Amino acid sequence: MPTINPHGKEIIRVTTELAGKPLTLEVNRVGFRTTASVLVSYGDTVVLGTAMVGSRPVQMDYFPLSIDYEEKFYAAGKISGSRFIKREGRPSDEAILIGRLIDRPIRPLFPKGYRQEVQVVASVLSMDPSFRPDSIAMIAASAALMLTGTPFDGPVAGLRIAHVDGKFKAFASPEEREASDLDLVVAGIESGITMVEAGANEVSEEVVAEALAWAFKEYQPAIEAQKELAAKVAPVAQEYTLILPNEEIQKNANEWTEGKLGAALHKPYPERNEMVNNLRWEYHKAMADKIGEDEYQKLHDEYDEAFTKSLHEDVRIHIVESGTRPDGRKLTEIRQLSSEVGVLPRTHGSSIFTRGMTQGMNIITLAPLSYAQMIDTMEVNDGERRYMHHYNAPGYTVGEVRRLGSPGRREIGHGYLAERAVLPMLPTEEEFPYAIRSVTEIMSQNGSTSMAATCSSVLALMDAGVPLKRPVSGIAMGLMMDGDTPYVLSDIADAEDFAGDMDFKVTGTSEGITAIQMDMKVHGLPVEILEQALQASKPGRAHILEHMLTTLAEPRKTLSPFAPRIEKIKINPDKIGAVIGKGGETINRITSETGSMIDIKDDGLITVAGTDAEGIERALEWIRGLTEEPEVGKIYEGRVVTIKEFGAFVNIMPGTDGMVHISQLSKDRVERVEDVLTEGQMVKVKLTGIDDRGRLSLSIKDVEE
Repeated sequence: MPTINPHGKEIIRVTTELAGKPLTLEVNRVGFRTTASVLVSYGDTVVLGTAMVGSRPVQMDYFPLSIDYEEKFYAAGKISGSRFIKREGRPSDEAILIGRLIDRPIRPLFPKGYRQEVQVVASVLSMDPSFRPDSIAMIAASAALMLTGTPFDGPVAGLRIAHVDGKFKAFASPEEREASDLDLVVAGIESGITMVEAGANEVSEEVVAEALAWAFKEYQPAIEAQKELAAKVAPVAQEYTLILPNEEIQKNANEWTEGKLGAALHKPYPERNEMVNNLRWEYHKAMADKIGEDEYQKLHDEYDEAFTKSLHEDVRIHIVESGTRPDGRKLTEIRQLSSEVGVLPRTHGSSIFTRGMTQGMNIITLAPLSYAQMIDTMEVNDGERRYMHHYNAPGYTVGEVRRLGSPGRREIGHGYLAERAVLPMLPTEEEFPYAIRSVTEIMSQNGSTSMAATCSSVLALMDAGVPLKRPVSGIAMGLMMDGDTPYVLSDIADAEDFAGDMDFKVTGTSEGITAIQMDMKVHGLPVEILEQALQASKPGRAHILEHMLTTLAEPRKTLSPFAPRIEKIKINPDKIGAVIGKGGETINRITSETGSMIDIKDDGLITVAGTDAEGIERALEWIRGLTEEPEVGKIYEGRVVTIKEFGAFVNIMPGTDGMVHISQLSKDRVERVEDVLTEGQMVKVKLTGIDDRGRLSLSIKDVEE
C-alpha cells in the first residue's frame, strides 16, 4: 500500500545503493508549499533540499540563483558553544564554503539568458557524525531542482573522498580523513565532471587523476536515483523566456568590431585594457548615432553585452587558430613576475607578490596558541583553527567604486583555498608553538588573485621565520574546448577566464599538489582532459616557485623583534593540575609575577609567551619545578622536612620527598641524624634509586664524593 500524506498525495520514495549504503529520496513528506522539496536520507544523515522558483523574470543582467547550506546544531545533538548566542544565525565560514561547493557544479547547468529567480536551500536535519554531510546536501539540492520544471540540465551528484593506505574511500570517518593524504570533492553530471575541490599533502597528479575517475564512477547511482525520482514525479515544465542578445544587435556588434579586434589588441594588459575601454566607448557612440540617443539608452545594456560577446569570441578564435592570447603570450607563457619581502616595518612578516597586473600583499601576525580560533559548527569534532588566512579585495582593486562591507562568499572561498594550500607545509605546534594569522590585501586584480594570495602568503610566512616544510606556489590555468580538442592556458587573466570553458587553480610544492579548485562552464568534462590540464600546470608552478625562491630562499632563522617570544615545555599530562593549582591559584601567580602568558594543552604541551626573556625563563623554571619527574643520578637541592632515627626525608621538588638513610648522610660514621641535619635545612642530595613502589632513595654522601 502506498503511503499517503495528510493532503492526500502519495509519498514517493526512491532508494539506491551509494558507496555500500542505502540512499533514499522522498517527495511529498514535508515542504508542501515549496516549488519542490526532497528529503534525502543516508544512514543517520537526513538533509532537506528545497527549491523555490520566482513567478516572473527578474529584470537583472544576471541569473539570480542563490544556493545555501544550512547547519542545524540539533542535527548533531549539540547546542552552540557561543556563550551569548545559541540560535543559528549568520552561517559559519564552513557552511558558506559548502554552499559554494553545491553552487559551483549546479550554476553552469542553467541556460544562458535564464532570469527566473531561483533559491535552493539544503538543510541538515540529522547528521551521522561518522562522515561529513556535504555530499548528501548536494544530492538533495540537485534532486529538488530536478522537480521544479526549470531548464536545469541535471541531475548533479558528488562525493567527498579520502585516500588512505593507497585506497580511495567515500564518506570517510574523521579518523580516516585525518590519516588521508587527500581530501577531494568531485561533482558532476552523468556524462562528465563539473567541479573539483581538493586539499592534499603533496599528492601526485597521477593519484589525483585516479581519484577523479574513481569518484565519477562511484557517484553515478545518485544520478540514476534522481532521474528515477523525476520520472515518477513527472514535474510540469515551467514556461520561461531566455533573455538573449538580439540577433540583429549582435550582428551589428560583429560588423562594427570586424577588423578592430584581434592582433591590434594583442598588447600587455594595462595597454590592452585601455584600448578595449576606448573601443567600447567608440562602439557605443557609433551605435547611438545609428539608431538615435533616446532609443539607444533603452537598449544600452543589450548592445554592451553584444560587444562583450564579440570580444570573447575573438579571444577564443585567436587562441584556437594561432595559439596567441589577448596580451600576445603563448599558451604556456607566464606573465612577468615580481616579489619582495619585509615591506612593512612593524609587522611580523610581510611580502608583495605581483604577476602581471595581479598583485597581493600579505601580512603575517604571530601570537600564542591561545589566540587560535575556536570552530563552532554543528559537526562534533570542531577543534581549533591555528592557521587563519583572510583575503580582502575592495572595489578599487578592479577600478570600481564599491561600498566596503563584510567579506562575501568569494572572499571567504579565496581565503580558504590559499589557506588550504599552505596547511600541509606548516610546522607542528610542538615545532612552532604559535597561532598564525595571514591576511592577503589584494592590491590589483587581473585574474587569479587566490594564487597571488597563496604565493604572497608563503613569502610572508618565510619572512616571519615560520619554518615551512617546503615552500608552496600556485597557478591558475584555463581551458578552451574547440570541439573535442582542448587548449590549456597557463596563468590565465580575466579576458581568458571570461571567454574560457574552465578555470582551475593548482597549488603545490616541488614534491606534489597541496590544493586544487576546478570550475567548468561547459556541461562536464572527461577525466582524461582534466588530467591533461593538471599535468600542464606542473611546469608553471615550478617556474613561479623558482622565482619566489630568488626573493627568499628559505625561512628566516630569527623572528621579528616585534613578534612575541614563545618557549615550550612538555610535561606529564597528569601534572597539569599542579601547574594550574587550586582554582587557578598557581598559574595566576606565575603569570602575574613573571609577566608571561601561559597556554596549556591537554597533551601536556605548555607554551610560555611574553616580551621579557627573563620573565619567560622564570616562568619555565617555575613550571619545571612543579612538574619535573625525579631523575636517578641527578643532584637536587632540597629541604629537610622530617627527621627519623633511621634517616631524614628531604623534599626535592613540589610534592616529591625522598629518604636519606643514616648511612648515606656522610662518608664518616653518623651516630644520630640530628648531629648533622635539622628540619628546614637546605641540603644537596643525589637521587640514587626509585623502587617499584615509587619511593625515592637519596644520598648526601654521594654528593660529597
